[in-house]
Amino acid sequence: MAIHPTAIVDAKAELAADVEVGPWSIVGPGVVLSEGVRLHSHAVVQQDTTVGPRTVIHPYAVIGGDPQHTGYKGETVRLEIGADNVIREHSTFNRGTPQGAGVTKVGSNSLFMTGAHVGHDCVVGDNVVMANNATLGGHARIGSKVFLGGLAAVHQNGRVGQGAIVGGLAAVTRDVIPYGSAWGNHARLHGLNLIGLKRKGYGKDAIRRLLAAYRDLFEGGGTFAERLDAVEAGYTDLPEIMEIVAFIREDGKRPLCLPGE
Repeated sequence: MAIHPTAIVDAKAELAADVEVGPWSIVGPGVVLSEGVRLHSHAVVQQDTTVGPRTVIHPYAVIGGDPQHTGYKGETVRLEIGADNVIREHSTFNRGTPQGAGVTKVGSNSLFMTGAHVGHDCVVGDNVVMANNATLGGHARIGSKVFLGGLAAVHQNGRVGQGAIVGGLAAVTRDVIPYGSAWGNHARLHGLNLIGLKRKGYGKDAIRRLLAAYRDLFEGGGTFAERLDAVEAGYTDLPEIMEIVAFIREDGKRPLCLPGE
């Protein structure tokens, strides 16, 4: 264990044998730093936070801070962070609230660029990229393999489905479907995340069928409910489309991000 003499580590913190804590960093009570975790200088892990293996936290990040919620009165709440994340400078991750789940959960293998903010009670999947100053309001749910552009902001209780991309500066006030591409202020749906699908190895035929299902859902005749039923019945062999259907049918707290709105 390498703890710089200027660092402050609370007696109630638990650190694995190979953890590194840099100059002027602070590790508070109830913090668990797993094997291979590295804190650069001036990093703060405030309290009641578990940081998974090999996660790296850069200077001036404040992780496990109190929830920014007027109803919070000092109750014990937690933040759980997975493995192999990179958390860059000035990022802030808040713990949960008693009014919510009581815990904020962040997955593994993600990159949080400078100034990224994860609000209280959020759930963030794996392999997520939040670019500079991207922000999640409280209770937001972000699927795996999502990319949030710089200064994008997801409204509290908002959802962004797996594999979606949100453009920079987008104000996301409506739920973004899995594999969707949303941008603008306020964000609108502009199709599927074709770049992401290609990078993940989807071939031309697979993408062509996904686009056909997308058009049937958002551009076909009849009501949206009728089109949703038809797509659910007609594309049962496409798990991505079934995921989109399930996402839409789930009882979300925000309206759905749609094309042209």
